[in-house]
Amino acid sequence: MATSQCCANPPTLDPVYGKGMVVDNFGGLKTYISGALDFSKPAILLISDIFGFDAPILRAWADKLVESGYYVVVPDFLYGDPMPPNDFSQLSTWLQKHGPAKGFEDAKLVIQALKGKGVSAIGAAGFCWGAKVVVELAKSDDIKAAVLLHPAFVSVDDIKEVKVPISILGAEIDKTTPPEVIKQFEEILSTKPEVPSYVKIFAGVPHGWTIRYEVTDKAAVEKSEEAHKDLLNWLNKYVK
Repeated sequence: MATSQCCANPPTLDPVYGKGMVVDNFGGLKTYISGALDFSKPAILLISDIFGFDAPILRAWADKLVESGYYVVVPDFLYGDPMPPNDFSQLSTWLQKHGPAKGFEDAKLVIQALKGKGVSAIGAAGFCWGAKVVVELAKSDDIKAAVLLHPAFVSVDDIKEVKVPISILGAEIDKTTPPEVIKQFEEILSTKPEVPSYVKIFAGVPHGWTIRYEVTDKAAVEKSEEAHKDLLNWLNKYVK
């Protein structure tokens, strides 16, 4: 992994940001929740990158999904200990405490909690670190559809095991999971006609472009909005 790029442009975290609310326990985790629970509504599990669930743009993505009829949960899979910003040297040590495998086990508990509340249709989307958690979920029937955004840690073998409709949104300028790897994922998915898939590489953007950018950068905002539209289209097609 290209650690410097993975950690680049960290967000300014804001625990009170968003139109939703934070609850202390949802499936065992502190969670940002957006939207009103309605058994007729599908739910979306959003899984953050290494900077955690307090990221304002991530929460804004959740709030926008609510406008399209979803109930959205953004759990704190990092237990209040996101990656320290601007200190790339700590990434390896941090990952020892916060490996995606633990995130996957926690995610299953969150999905159980959603199903326990009567929600039957659940989709999941993950950013960077969170994409690895989502691809693990996509190997089962726990979710209806998956979206990976500028994924990290995801392997060719992971993609071979995917069982649910999956969309992969990659970045052209990405040393973490470069375009040639994204294209390998696409080639594997093309051999699995039973698994609907959509793969797109966004031109001119770096790793993390969807939720880590300067809000005054009009071009960056437009690229993020394009990715959100792609994510929404996929979820509408396979989760609703």
